[in-house]
Amino acid sequence: MYKICLVEDETDLVAVVKMYLEKAGYDVVTFTKGSDAINYIGNKVDVWILDIMLGDDVNGYDVIKAIREKYPLVPVIFTSARDQDLDRILGLELGSDDYITKPYSSKELVLRVNNIIKRVYQSTETKILNYLDYSIDLDKRIVSVKDKPIKLTTLEFDLLVLLVENINKSFSREDILNAVWGDDYFGSDRAVDDLVRRLRKKMPLLNVNTIYGYGYRLSA
Repeated sequence: MYKICLVEDETDLVAVVKMYLEKAGYDVVTFTKGSDAINYIGNKVDVWILDIMLGDDVNGYDVIKAIREKYPLVPVIFTSARDQDLDRILGLELGSDDYITKPYSSKELVLRVNNIIKRVYQSTETKILNYLDYSIDLDKRIVSVKDKPIKLTTLEFDLLVLLVENINKSFSREDILNAVWGDDYFGSDRAVDDLVRRLRKKMPLLNVNTIYGYGYRLSA
């Protein structure tokens, strides 16, 4: 059973989301304070769901920083009542894998968790991809350059695999949203631009071409 850790200070929302996640078959641990969530880091958690604004002095940004220090690859979904680009971009920069704005449907949140679980933990492929000096282990989900590991988030890794497996193929932003986030994703396609920018920064040798007004293509 996969374990989900929900960090949310709205107790009514916690009860509803916890119920939906448990009905979907997940083991759910909840915290209403960021400090308590940080103290829990070190226990087995398969997906974290973090509200940005919490009731104590420790917010969701503080929690994800603490998570990433110890677990750079565990999936994290940010939630927030503030639909501002700065919040979303900062969350992505800190290593979140998804972002959902309140008020949201508990069913939609469960679908996003399901998609992340399938991508990260239920892949059966055992394959190594190579691009220039980069080596991509699909089974272990590890990327390295000349034996030096590169820390990627779940979405960054999935985008990389999509592009490397389809060199010279052009993808629209909608294509990338469907392939990486899932076809039930309801967010803006601007998330694709943020993700590409982060991937370029971490992997400067990638020859990712922008197709203006359309999307992206990886060239050999």
